[in-house]
Amino acid sequence: MSTNGVATEVADSVVSSPNRLRRHATLLVIVSLAVVVLALFPQFAQPYYVTLVLPAFAYAIALLGFNLLFGYTGLLSFGHALFVALGAYGAAVLSSKLGVTSFELILLISGLAAVAVAIPVGLLAVRYVRIFFGILTLAFGMLFHSFLFKFYNLTGGDTGIRVLRPTLFGNEFADLDKTTFLIGPFYYYCLGLLLVLGFVMWRIVHSPFGLHLTAIRENSRKAEYLGVRVRMFRLVSFLISAFYCAIGGVILAINIGQADPETAYWTHSGELVFMTVLGGFANFFGPLVGAFVFIFLKSELMSLTQYWRFFLGVTLALIVILFPRGVMGVGQDLWARLKRRSA
Repeated sequence: MSTNGVATEVADSVVSSPNRLRRHATLLVIVSLAVVVLALFPQFAQPYYVTLVLPAFAYAIALLGFNLLFGYTGLLSFGHALFVALGAYGAAVLSSKLGVTSFELILLISGLAAVAVAIPVGLLAVRYVRIFFGILTLAFGMLFHSFLFKFYNLTGGDTGIRVLRPTLFGNEFADLDKTTFLIGPFYYYCLGLLLVLGFVMWRIVHSPFGLHLTAIRENSRKAEYLGVRVRMFRLVSFLISAFYCAIGGVILAINIGQADPETAYWTHSGELVFMTVLGGFANFFGPLVGAFVFIFLKSELMSLTQYWRFFLGVTLALIVILFPRGVMGVGQDLWARLKRRSA
């Protein structure tokens, strides 16, 4: 490379470095404000709305994993409700049938169980791409849904299995009723869990591993030609996504108090896809925003009309059609306009 070329690269890096620092500083401020709002939310919001945040936490964690596969690896799964259900039933079996009370142990075992199931599913599924991958994951999801109904003694059939209240870091909180437990210690535990898993995922997608996934998404043949083991990277991405979905499933089950077979149904997988697209799968924080918007929008429509499913579908379809980059895309556009006006 010529001296001029080196000088140009150095100059570009010097110019871009302050811009990158400013972007990171702005992002840190926004995330910090969001965390503060969520931490203070139980102090000023009604208990009903606080309980709505818990499934939003659960889906936010699940979608962090789902979007690693979809947004970063380029593989769209229509069967990831399978792993959410595995997490939910893992929590139910461990707490109700095996007497495991430690929430930390339930999270770990349920997550690893989902990974164990994801290995054979992933080994077969990552051989395919596009619609073939989606249909194959959908088939496995429906197979597990049928399994939950057929093996009644193990899964409880259509009634599911009760999930008992776990201990948090060894504390039982026996003096608290269910609602107080959920909107108190359990709420803050889940918030902390979301922050930890979110940070881990941020490191993953910004690591060399994450860059390899992006390269595979953009051009898998070129990546393979350059020596990237495409199937191996896709499989690891699939396993990580399964683990995150199972963690989300555990939180959902404890919040509801029940592991239900409908958690594994294909429409639930569709909701995962919809929340991701709603928030914006091209942005790291998009699926998290999509989870909160979806949960609160669904709740408000359910309180207004018995035809809430129709209006929810229309509303979400309009948002996706009019704003294909999702809610985060709209936010980024508004921020860019404000910066241009202030410049």
